[in-house]
Amino acid sequence: MKVAVLSNQKREGVVNRFGQICPEKYSPHHVQAAVDAIAEAGYDVTYVEADKNMLTEIEKFMPPHPITGQPTGLVFNMAYGIQGHDRYTHVPGLLELAGVPYTGSTPLRHALALDKALTKIVISHAGVPTPAFQVFKTAEDETGGLQFPLVVKPLHESTSYGLALVHSETELREAVAQVLEPFSQPALVEEYIQGREFNVGLLGDTELEVFPVLELDFGAREFALLTWGDKYHKTPDEPVKVCPAMIDMDLSRRLQEIAIETFRACKLRDYARVDIRIGADGNPKVLEINSMASLGPNGSFMCGAQAAGYTTQTVVQRILQIAAARCPTLQSRPLSARCDVNELSTVA
Repeated sequence: MKVAVLSNQKREGVVNRFGQICPEKYSPHHVQAAVDAIAEAGYDVTYVEADKNMLTEIEKFMPPHPITGQPTGLVFNMAYGIQGHDRYTHVPGLLELAGVPYTGSTPLRHALALDKALTKIVISHAGVPTPAFQVFKTAEDETGGLQFPLVVKPLHESTSYGLALVHSETELREAVAQVLEPFSQPALVEEYIQGREFNVGLLGDTELEVFPVLELDFGAREFALLTWGDKYHKTPDEPVKVCPAMIDMDLSRRLQEIAIETFRACKLRDYARVDIRIGADGNPKVLEINSMASLGPNGSFMCGAQAAGYTTQTVVQRILQIAAARCPTLQSRPLSARCDVNELSTVA
């Protein structure tokens, strides 16, 4: 079986510059780690830039079977997208069109998870608790009875871009305006849950493995929300990741059950991370689900994986195995250990 690892590094392979540039991408180091993990497992692997030329490159590397026309390999998808909205859906959509199997969720499932309001509606319908919220299309929209303090963030972004905590109408209007114009999208406004925050990682498709619960310990920090600076390790008081969380077994099981319910309600597959808060009333509430949780070694998903006994290498290999099982024509047994990898260090 051949494996093409896809990510967005150059951001140049487009027809036009149109729409918001995707603010997130994997570092070359993290992409290379995935390539190496796949090569170490004995698969024939290469790196492909996820742009307008990717289908041509994929077809060259792993053409269809000459007799059956069936796939001879699959894509390990690490592409967040280049530009426009719903960017996680772009690469899976093209792969679906071309008939190329891939890791991770489908376009529909990514689109659902990327729309924070739609996620809340779907999981609420499934009985999963989530903070009260409103979608603001203008800075003058009504709060609909939401109680301060409130959290404001872009409706379709991840990695805490545009995140703000507000305590008054004036602060709310300013924070919403800082989302509407720079991010060219509505703002999600939800009630802030003052309390402990937990992450739960999941791995699998028809059968799920749930990682030990991880707690984000903010200590005495006043702004007890995970910011963009925290996620990119640029803040001096970054919260400590405690995994397994120091909680009793009953609460741990309840948080894991909620994570599974959220994953299933959003119809995700292969891997994801669910973020949950518990307020003074002791009731857990889901903040959101990340359908492309970071596979970087210091992220919450990988910290949970490590607590479950995985390494970065074995997580990558397990995700690959889960995806390959969906394509009966692909042999799970590795081919030769040849590694045909582009030099990522030369990519800007």
